[in-house]
Amino acid sequence: MTNTSAQQTVTRLYARLVVPDAPRAIDFYRAALGAEEIERYTGPDGRIVHALLRLGGSVIAVKDADEGDPAPASLGGSPVIMALDVSDADAVAEAMLRGGATVVYPVADQHYGQRGGRLADPFGHLWMISQTIEDLTPEQIQQRTDELFT
Repeated sequence: MTNTSAQQTVTRLYARLVVPDAPRAIDFYRAALGAEEIERYTGPDGRIVHALLRLGGSVIAVKDADEGDPAPASLGGSPVIMALDVSDADAVAEAMLRGGATVVYPVADQHYGQRGGRLADPFGHLWMISQTIEDLTPEQIQQRTDELFT
């Protein structure tokens, strides 16, 4: 039976990262982000069609690129940024760099009360790594943002 009501209920949302080498990507996410592999399914050729990884209280999926699902590099990059809140942004950034990530924006104290930066993983996906360093109200963040642009 199909739910025909105008308001649907979202039961789950997770990113599905398409990469050129899923086993290597899974190893990277394990080493750099502490990911735990929950499940893995492969096609007849051994390529990963779906692997689910747990990162803290969240999950992401990883799969090998194919004709229907291209990896970011084949598209000229990725317009999506994965935002990852962590307890130590510097340590996570260093772990990602050791694994082959590159810096897009270096980790630094930000005007909105976070210490963070942006990195590109070796597979073309963008990650905003941040940790809270100040508890600010939305009004304080907006004031600082206004000051930044004036």
